[in-house]
Amino acid sequence: MSRSVPGSASEDAEHTAYARVRAGQVKAVQAALEDHMGRLDWSREQIERYRIERLRALLAHARERSPFHARRLRGLDPSSASLTDLASLPMMTKQDAQDEWDSIVTVRNLDRERAERILAEQQWFSYTPGDEQIFSSGGSSGVRGVYVWDWQFYVSAACLAWRVQAREERRASSVPSCARLAVLAAGVPPHASTPLFDVPTAPGMETVVIPAGAPFDEVVAAVAAARPTHLVGYATVIGRLARAAVAGDLDISPVRVSTNSEPLLDEDRQAIRDAWSAPIHNLWGSTEIGVQAVGCGYGEGLHVCEDEVVLERVDEGGAPVAADAPAARTLATGLANRTFPFIRYDLGDQVMLLPGRCACGSAFVRVADIGGRRDDDFRYGTTTVPASTFRYVLGADPRVSEYQVRQTADGAEIFAVGDPDVAALTSAVTAALRRQGLSDPQVRIEVVDQLQRHQASGKLQRFIALR
Repeated sequence: MSRSVPGSASEDAEHTAYARVRAGQVKAVQAALEDHMGRLDWSREQIERYRIERLRALLAHARERSPFHARRLRGLDPSSASLTDLASLPMMTKQDAQDEWDSIVTVRNLDRERAERILAEQQWFSYTPGDEQIFSSGGSSGVRGVYVWDWQFYVSAACLAWRVQAREERRASSVPSCARLAVLAAGVPPHASTPLFDVPTAPGMETVVIPAGAPFDEVVAAVAAARPTHLVGYATVIGRLARAAVAGDLDISPVRVSTNSEPLLDEDRQAIRDAWSAPIHNLWGSTEIGVQAVGCGYGEGLHVCEDEVVLERVDEGGAPVAADAPAARTLATGLANRTFPFIRYDLGDQVMLLPGRCACGSAFVRVADIGGRRDDDFRYGTTTVPASTFRYVLGADPRVSEYQVRQTADGAEIFAVGDPDVAALTSAVTAALRRQGLSDPQVRIEVVDQLQRHQASGKLQRFIALR
């Protein structure tokens, strides 16, 4: 059962109509979770066998139904294609996805114009007559995109997002009798985060959606009123809630915490541990692919959802690199989305593979926690300043609860929430930039009550490069 803030009469009517269809879809997720939880114990042989069959089926479908992919897949036989054969295909970019929308989508009665009309007219989340959902997101890049999720793709994505946590609920010696999940997400259309994470993972669990982009004091009050036993939401919001709990401003005791949609920085992870000592399941996903990897709560990093996604670490030209070599970009092929296929799609994230077996025993490959996108880094002429330069200084200051960095021509403008020593912090950031090669960096820090989040999604774009 899910609760959210009521709206106008017409919006409530649309919400009710949506809820009827969604109830069936959530039931489908809960039924499919049994199969997905079983996959977590698969051997490498089982993973590889299932993945290659899924890949061949996707390639055959995309070549048959999508003119865009038919051109890209010319010369490749889907019936015998291997994972290594993917490297012969050109990369697919976000610009390709938006410019070639009508030639990518495989549903005959859906085009970009109709998708935009659905987004413009819907007062709440809605389904097309074919049970597709249309989402729009600027994501971490800040560039708007329009995406389609069909029924089965949603079921797959929701199972990937929740199967690890659902299994842990089954294994737990005691599950709260009145489980309540607080969902800190966009809360409103057109972002996919709310439908994806507003899913009960235990029998009788109630969920409540709390818009992450609301003023923080309202978020704290709503979370306190919900009295959640479980938390899921944007990493920066959960991190700030944890610091509020440590400070005595929020009295809740979640038994499980799930973070998503933004990099989970070390300072936020530590704050969550300090506040609640609860297992943390971090998730790396995208509106395009769904869910790429999820943390198990036991070992380091995130387990790649290899049964539903193929990840390729490549150089600037798109050629695969060795497992222990640095990669310029990460390409993803989503195996579940037949309506709008993404094949060798440039995610914009940089990932590192982790060696060895995880403490949880899973055979699924792991990647290190996603620290950010390659386009988070700032470029000043020929000098590149990694985003980590700012993170190491700002994230280590206990008097800064949240921050946003905007690049300027010769330095940075920083907005900080909290009560920092501005002079000392300015000096520390300036020194860090000098060590990166800026001879005379100009740094300005302003203390603010709250940071500007993306209006539609509620996500925080922490690093904003100078365009």
